[in-house]
Amino acid sequence: MKFFIDTADLNEIREAARLGLIDGVTTNPSLVAKTGRKYLDVVREICEVVDGPISAEVLSTDYDGMMAEARAWAKVHRNVVVKLPLTLEGLRATRTCKQEGTRTNVTLCFSANQALLAAKAGASFISPFVGRLDDASEDGMNLIEDIVTIYKNYGFKTEVLVASVRHPVHVMQAALLGADVCTIPYKVIEQLAKHPLTDVGLAKFIEDSKKIPR
Repeated sequence: MKFFIDTADLNEIREAARLGLIDGVTTNPSLVAKTGRKYLDVVREICEVVDGPISAEVLSTDYDGMMAEARAWAKVHRNVVVKLPLTLEGLRATRTCKQEGTRTNVTLCFSANQALLAAKAGASFISPFVGRLDDASEDGMNLIEDIVTIYKNYGFKTEVLVASVRHPVHVMQAALLGADVCTIPYKVIEQLAKHPLTDVGLAKFIEDSKKIPR
């Protein structure tokens, strides 16, 4: 499974890259707004840090607007993946981007039918939001299972990118179900490495090492 980091915080991205634990980055307008910087400047800097897919989202909702933004994003860097909304206009733009050789990440997916449409449109990635489904009293991982099954049934090349990840259990469940990618906040990346027994064991090893003759 590939790990993307879900943030626009360059400090978090640099630290995750230093650890060698990420394969790409996802951003969105909400994350970029927290930085107080221009979206374009943030994405350009991310591309200098991480050599992998970098999702940059369009802000338009109509086809012509989305395509104008998509073409502009595609010129920024070879690693930029254009993030498009899962609407009919967004799916139309996804198809055009596919024809023009631009990779896409179709976002805000909440049903298997939506994911099926995105795959048929030629999306490079589909982003089901598991945490938001959990918040709405649905089991987000059931959606991941459905999408993985459907894509395998028909040999779709679209990668399942599990988004809105809230905790390490989401990551484990996504891996068990065969999702291609998880996009994860930095704090969850840190949590993946944590276990109290590891801390206890390490403390004992360090203490016992002091008894070894030097």
